[in-house]
Amino acid sequence: MNRLSTRLSIRLYFAPSCLALLWAVAGPVSAQPAAASSALVPVAAFYGPQAIEKTALSPSGRWLAMTTGLGGERTGLVVFDLSEMKAHASVARYTDADISDFWWVNDHRLVYDLIDKARGSGDQRWWPGLFSVRRDGQDTRQLVKMNVLRVTSATRIARPQLEPPHRLLHIPADGGEEVIVGEWRYDSFYEFESINAKRLNVVTGRATSLSFGAPAHVHGWWFDPQGEPRAVVTRHKGRGAIHWRAPGSETWVQLVEYAQFEAPYAPAYTDAAGALFVTTPSGLDGVSVLKRFDFKTGQPEPEALVSAPGFDFTGSVVSETVGNRTLGVRVDTDAETTLWFDKRLAALQIEADRRLPGRVNRLVCRRCDKPDMTVLIHSWSDRDPGQVWVHQVEANAWRKVGERRPDIDPRRMATVEFERVRTRDGLQIPVWVTSPAGRASGPRPAVVLVHGGPWVRHGHWGWNADAQFLASRGYVVIEPEFRGSTGYGGALHRAGWRQWGRAMQDDLADALAWAVAKGMADPAKVCIAGASYGGYATLMGLARHPTLYRCGVAWVAVTDPRLLFQWRRDSDANTESREYSLPQLVGDPVADAAMLDSVTPVLLADRIKAPLLLAFGGQDRRVPLVHGTRMRDALLAAGRPPEWVLYGEEGHGWLKVENQLDFARRLESFLAQHLK
Repeated sequence: MNRLSTRLSIRLYFAPSCLALLWAVAGPVSAQPAAASSALVPVAAFYGPQAIEKTALSPSGRWLAMTTGLGGERTGLVVFDLSEMKAHASVARYTDADISDFWWVNDHRLVYDLIDKARGSGDQRWWPGLFSVRRDGQDTRQLVKMNVLRVTSATRIARPQLEPPHRLLHIPADGGEEVIVGEWRYDSFYEFESINAKRLNVVTGRATSLSFGAPAHVHGWWFDPQGEPRAVVTRHKGRGAIHWRAPGSETWVQLVEYAQFEAPYAPAYTDAAGALFVTTPSGLDGVSVLKRFDFKTGQPEPEALVSAPGFDFTGSVVSETVGNRTLGVRVDTDAETTLWFDKRLAALQIEADRRLPGRVNRLVCRRCDKPDMTVLIHSWSDRDPGQVWVHQVEANAWRKVGERRPDIDPRRMATVEFERVRTRDGLQIPVWVTSPAGRASGPRPAVVLVHGGPWVRHGHWGWNADAQFLASRGYVVIEPEFRGSTGYGGALHRAGWRQWGRAMQDDLADALAWAVAKGMADPAKVCIAGASYGGYATLMGLARHPTLYRCGVAWVAVTDPRLLFQWRRDSDANTESREYSLPQLVGDPVADAAMLDSVTPVLLADRIKAPLLLAFGGQDRRVPLVHGTRMRDALLAAGRPPEWVLYGEEGHGWLKVENQLDFARRLESFLAQHLK
């Protein structure tokens, strides 16, 4: 495992006080490694349904729930009895819908929501509903309506049933029959206003408000383990604020107000004792660290609890489901690491890492301080999509539940490396490199794969379908975390403001130049590709640096940044983003009009000479189809017709498996034509 050696510092504030029915028939789902073969790994192995999707232990640790596509064409929810090592029930499976996500409420009941994978992403319309069911598959109740899907399977309706704009926010740790949901509120123009929190009984469907006295324009809620509201973040007209409600109080108190993007700290976690933990920027690079908030001074404490130089703290506090005892902290550097405060779990982590070496092994325990503790292990690496194990401590039993993608042979997958590269102006940017398996006789054809967002962190040390698919076809994949990306400090993020098509674009060219200098990439055989902002960067790369790239692939791409500032019926952008966020991040549509024109691909079509594959979703509301049609028409007018693909039922990305497979095959053919 090629991982960055990152120094982690911790202050020990956190003290202990503070499988499918196939398993029952044929044993755990296991991959049978393919014999050595020169045949390409099938496209469906990368993009087809997963054998194991999500797994979760019940609060007692006796029951294991899992979503899987095995046993039918639809993703279903099944439960296993770990005390007897056998299937307990097929809890939920529909003929016209798929389980999207699920959560244990207590040891007897789960909740889940739905999606329809047979329809495109544009047909889902955002609201997945919420259902409650006993672990034996009986007494299914619909708690929240769906505004598009209508499932035909028999379902009892809870009364009164909540309207569609509700989503699950939190599961209290008391093992009761209530969850917390949020209602997304909109004004008469369907502009988002606020999220209202409610307690919802998963048996009766009765809801009670938790928003009494809360400030207006809430965008985020934080609850203590028992489900009591403790912190909210508000945002309105370019201003943000953090409010706090102390234990035993019904009054919300404003802790701080700030201009957008200038928050001095952000809520991360609240514990059962009423402590608030926040992330706050630190050092010249503005990397966020985890601190405890001091209510006496009204500021985060001076000393950090957790810091990881070069990486923002984006991890989580690990607590027991029952008892609220803090067990450790998960930290995400180049790869995930768990820092255990509990000695028993620290020793168990060492044992798991010994049994499953060279991998990330995430432990989730139930009855964590008892002799009969049960532990669920999620294990993965850069070459393995993941395995699931169960360890029952009292019996000293380690059982493999199965593999997420049994058709993937890790021996044939690529390795992933994390590097930091200096750009032409001296900025250091992270770069992920996925190198095909086997020895190369020299530099390989390369794909510069640009992430969307762009204000996100993309890379993590693990198996990624897109990068692995491209590497399996012989390409070295270069994925820069260009300026504007998050996760590596505020300085890198801020360096990308108003740099669309400019310094952000130069970062991609500099990362490629580094890979060429290292002998990884053949400079004569490079394609640039990406979706959303990555698609925009693809188009700008072909226009701004035409000698670097032999071809380009852009899907659901922004082709005219100026459209982002315009109200459109077919767009989901709201006034807050158009008037406050985007002018600061991309540019002012009036004051920076000339600059925006200079970085608008649809105006630069005559500069694009390389072959281009252009794909869009017909129902995309994040980047409406007009971006695609205008770019296509501009290229046609310039005499450079693109290869055009339209998936009429898809939105901002492909949901239907058949469309994912179709696009992957088109991508494979296009790259082979121009890079081989």
